[in-house]
Amino acid sequence: MMTARSTGSPRRLSPSAIVPPMVIIGAAALLRLPVALAYPRIAALLFLWIASDAMMLGLIARDRRPGWRAGIAALATAGMAVFSLSPPPIRAALVAMPWALAVPVAAIGLHGGWGLWRGGERVRHWNRCDSERWVALLAEVFPLPFARFAVAEARLLHLALFRWNAAPDVPPGATGFAYHRHLQPMMIALLLLSCVEIGVTHLLVAHWNRALALVLFVISDVSLVYLIGLIKSLRLAPVLLTETGVRIRAGILVDRTIPYDAIAEVAANPDGETVRAGDSWNVALLAWPNLILRLAQPLPPRSRWRGEPVRAIVLRLDEPGRFLDELRARLGTRRVTEES
Repeated sequence: MMTARSTGSPRRLSPSAIVPPMVIIGAAALLRLPVALAYPRIAALLFLWIASDAMMLGLIARDRRPGWRAGIAALATAGMAVFSLSPPPIRAALVAMPWALAVPVAAIGLHGGWGLWRGGERVRHWNRCDSERWVALLAEVFPLPFARFAVAEARLLHLALFRWNAAPDVPPGATGFAYHRHLQPMMIALLLLSCVEIGVTHLLVAHWNRALALVLFVISDVSLVYLIGLIKSLRLAPVLLTETGVRIRAGILVDRTIPYDAIAEVAANPDGETVRAGDSWNVALLAWPNLILRLAQPLPPRSRWRGEPVRAIVLRLDEPGRFLDELRARLGTRRVTEES
């Protein structure tokens, strides 16, 4: 399954998850001051204490009674942050004090060892049908948000670089409806223009600053890979009519199933006022929608910036007539069955 976004309630990061990393980054920046470099031992001990205290207080703020694994993981994260963010003089001073490294090294060893053992157990009981198996495996060692991000990036790179001429993702029992035929030419033109722009920009910047040109070259190459993955995903992720509902997809950007019971009406060629309404979710990309699904019950707001609930979904398909006929047939059959 490819990376997906839905219209569910947005996940809000709590201050207890944001503040500890900010405190650690701020303390690491202060280590570059002359006074810290003049007293590296004291600075190293203070940084170790601040990082450990910030991670533990953040953990307690999120969970009043955290388990022992969570505590060890917090201390291990603090130790890794200290080792990786400290400048060389501070790091050398910290290594010269083995007694100060005992707790973070022990925490890193315990967390890593337990995570590897748990990961081995998951591999032994591997379930290829579980789409979240790689996330669960990485989450045994790394934080869950990082594990989700790493797996999503790996899937996107695999899609962009290796899945050429693959068949569209249409599970058994589902019917797929393409929407990529009007999108792919525009996206490919955008890709070609980006290649030309990147080449010209790289040559111009290289005459001025080679280091900056290298940074821009890496960023632009990664962006091109992402764009290739997006273009390929448009064909591989069609909109589906499944046994339970309409699976709305837009490449790697959107993946949301709307149950048939939640659909009040389906129609073609929505008007401009409806498409631009705040409670309409426009899934059509770079084109005017040709279909609208009116919902019997509104969905949660798409984000904190779009506070209105979603009451209609507008999209564009390459074969809107066939989609309308089959969806209306399924809705009619379902309602007749429920009434009988």
